[in-house]
Amino acid sequence: MTIRVGIADDQSLVRAGFQVQLELAGDLRFVGEASTGEQAVELALRQRPDVLLMDVRMPVLDGIGATRRITADPRTSGVRVLVLTTFDVDEYVFAALRAGASGFLLKDVTPEQALLAADRVRRTSDDGAAPLARDVLR
Repeated sequence: MTIRVGIADDQSLVRAGFQVQLELAGDLRFVGEASTGEQAVELALRQRPDVLLMDVRMPVLDGIGATRRITADPRTSGVRVLVLTTFDVDEYVFAALRAGASGFLLKDVTPEQALLAADRVRRTSDDGAAPLARDVLR
């Protein structure tokens, strides 16, 4: 089963890097990108990816606010948000999960770990088994 993945990050190099990794993975397919939280919401509405990789800090609307809007909208209820950030901040973890994110990872994960987390997020039902960076919660 192919997993459709979108990428929301304000850094074009990060988006391009994840896109290349997705294209190399056999069962993941890149379906679009966004550079702001507002564009991430539009991407979710337009493409309805299975998983949306979401940065926390973005212009116009941050990733937490975008996640909240995506997970609250019945039209995008099937979109799973996997938050990826460079910021090892507990408040971001809790805010992302409260907003409805299905997982939270730091950007220092390997491409393989990020892709495995995207796969797990898509295949996991709402049973509370969210992929979390091991050292984020202390």
